[in-house]
Amino acid sequence: MRARLRDPLLWIDVVQLVKTVAAALIAWELAVHVFSLEQPFLAPWAALLTVHATVYRTLRRGLQQVAAVVLGVLLAFGIGATVGANVLSLAVAILIALLAGAVRGLRSEPTTAAATALVVLATGYADDGELLVARLLDTAIGIGVGVAITLIVWAPLRDRAAASEVDRIDDRIGDLLRRMADAIGAGFGGEEVEAWIDASREIDGDIESAWRTVGEARESFRLNPRPHAAARARATEDFEGVLRRLEQAVAEIRSIAGTLGRAQEDGERLLPAFREPWTVLLRDTGEGIAEADAGRLARVRDGLTELSEELAADELASHAWPRYGALIVNLRTIVDVMGTVAEVQPVRVQARGHGSPPRARPAPSTAGRRTATPAQSGASSPSPPAGQGR
Repeated sequence: MRARLRDPLLWIDVVQLVKTVAAALIAWELAVHVFSLEQPFLAPWAALLTVHATVYRTLRRGLQQVAAVVLGVLLAFGIGATVGANVLSLAVAILIALLAGAVRGLRSEPTTAAATALVVLATGYADDGELLVARLLDTAIGIGVGVAITLIVWAPLRDRAAASEVDRIDDRIGDLLRRMADAIGAGFGGEEVEAWIDASREIDGDIESAWRTVGEARESFRLNPRPHAAARARATEDFEGVLRRLEQAVAEIRSIAGTLGRAQEDGERLLPAFREPWTVLLRDTGEGIAEADAGRLARVRDGLTELSEELAADELASHAWPRYGALIVNLRTIVDVMGTVAEVQPVRVQARGHGSPPRARPAPSTAGRRTATPAQSGASSPSPPAGQGR
């Protein structure tokens, strides 16, 4: 619960919810008690549609909504004055409003224009110029309140949310590699292979979500009045590179699962001289990723080189090299890309000040540990001391 309460993603969602509700209520109160408008239902509705996660998006959608609502009101007035409020006028108004969605500036708001025209016609306001002006006014109130709430009340910078989402993905990658190593050591089957592939796809989903959050973080700096927004924007420049490396690591994991699955289908068992040291290195890779220990990952890379040299010296049968070589190359690629990620863990940005690039976390102490090498076949990887890791 403590970790959840410290999650910036949670608090951004909570604040956004509160701001949206507040904007709708304030818009209604202003329209009723300050401007004395009758039935100002468009004010809270416009506020609900206007408040978004970033200042830039709020302003952009506010302008688009103004155009859409004005279009809807004018359509209702023009059609209502011509043919009156009936089924034909409703159909024509909705059709024209939806077709207007083809215009570049209104592509995200055709439904708003159609709904506005529908409401104005259905409520009988289409032939009353004063009421039509009132509807435009309460819409403007809602949009103005939505924009003001976004600007004044904690104009969001989503960089910390992006950092948090990126930071947790490598934990899942490390955990998956450790589970794979345990299953391979115990003798895996087709169900385990499918579970690995499914888990890798779930991580892909997390990465896609992180890409969206990083995009929102970049957008949140645009037109944002908060101090140091530009400096904090520079601090997120490495996020995209980290995500690309995470994508590469997940692709290599899926390749490992596929290679092992095909070997099992062909009835080919991994030779102990390869399986035991490679599995130890796989587990060490998972632990090194989970602990963001770049030094440990570097030692795994050396272990893979030694394993390749020993297998070559043993004159491994030529038919075995394609699979064994693929597994070594896949794991080495994971080590290479995740070693770079480990160097900038935990991914963080400063909440105040002048911003800084994602900073590296000191590697956990490795005293008393040893990195498995081919000579240590069958040795199990030691567990990290209590309190280490994240």
